[in-house]
Amino acid sequence: MTEFSKLRQEAGLSIAEAVQALGYCERTIYRWETGEGLPRKAALEILRKVALSKPKASSAFTFIDLFAGIGGLRRAFEPIGGTCVFTSEWDRFCVETYRANYRCDHDVAGDITKISADQIPQHDVLLAGFPCQPFSIAGVSKKNALHRPHGFLCEAQGTLFFDVARIIEHHRPKVFVLENVKNLLSHDKGRTFEVIRRSLSVDLGYHIHTRVIDARSFVPQHRERILIVGFRKSNKFSFDDLTLPDPTQGPRLATILHPEDGSENADLRYIELGNGRVLSKYTLSNHLWGYLQEYAEKHRAKGNGFGFGLVGREDIARTLSARYYKDGSEILVRQGGRKNPRRLTPRECARLMGFEKPGGSRFLIPVSDTQAYKQFGNAVVVPVVEAVARHLAPWISGVRTVDFADTGKETRAVA
Repeated sequence: MTEFSKLRQEAGLSIAEAVQALGYCERTIYRWETGEGLPRKAALEILRKVALSKPKASSAFTFIDLFAGIGGLRRAFEPIGGTCVFTSEWDRFCVETYRANYRCDHDVAGDITKISADQIPQHDVLLAGFPCQPFSIAGVSKKNALHRPHGFLCEAQGTLFFDVARIIEHHRPKVFVLENVKNLLSHDKGRTFEVIRRSLSVDLGYHIHTRVIDARSFVPQHRERILIVGFRKSNKFSFDDLTLPDPTQGPRLATILHPEDGSENADLRYIELGNGRVLSKYTLSNHLWGYLQEYAEKHRAKGNGFGFGLVGREDIARTLSARYYKDGSEILVRQGGRKNPRRLTPRECARLMGFEKPGGSRFLIPVSDTQAYKQFGNAVVVPVVEAVARHLAPWISGVRTVDFADTGKETRAVA
């Protein structure tokens, strides 16, 4: 870790906040962060002063962020009063993006299988988006084709759930929130989920609730994920009264695509200066576009549904996957005239996953396009988790606010 990075974290600043506080451009701050350039002494002195004057943080609750990725779960639980006290993520590129976008008063720990539970701070809430590839439809299909084990038999990732369980057993947090693919419910004819359910409810004694939510209610993407919530103590929490926007009336791709009319603030990694057009490198080559069409036609002739997903501004996208960097086939954006379709840019992927909104503050993407596509494809859809977090908030804090038509609001202890 560089001296600049250490001081920035001690000051409690994300890279975006450091850009604002120090008055240097984002590129310069990244160079200082990674050690590619020597920081100005004045900048280091400012960070020291900020670190010394920083008040002790107060929070409604503490949480830990396991299999953190690029922090989608954290992004939902901080706004309801949570303070992250521990983060674990083994992928160094994800860690780079995570550190760029969040304040970290602690180091980001690596491989969770090598971390004993007593090294993890006590916490109120455990968050974990444990790896879904061993249970996803695409992951299972690929492993079957390669004659490799999947689910809990996948030694690389399938048993990581049990690391979550051992940490829950040791710390007994008030609440945990787990996220995974919808296929977790049906994997191995339901036996996989039954092992998880019994481990959490019978072995650990937690009261669990589940709900599958389609992100289409919030973003223009059909993406179904299961949320598993567990409480140490029995209460009257229910997912049944979590009201979500009508998915059929959800936003369309126009809300996340670059407008390409010059009205958007320059983001020169992805669009041209002046006219705002998406850079030509995102347009598929004639060779790749021809291959995808031939591949789709071959499977169509066999009666299979395999092929690319071609979309326009008024459409809903398929699920963005971690393999999007390979050919972009699941979400290809139509372009006018005889032009080949194009991939989404990483900036559009950030919006598709709810990490930012057009015109809002930018989610920093310090990594290559390939790594960015992998990161967003593996991430949670932030507005989905935000809805769950808001629904959970009174059950975490122990107090909820009840609305009355005549008397306004009354605060009551949760039963």
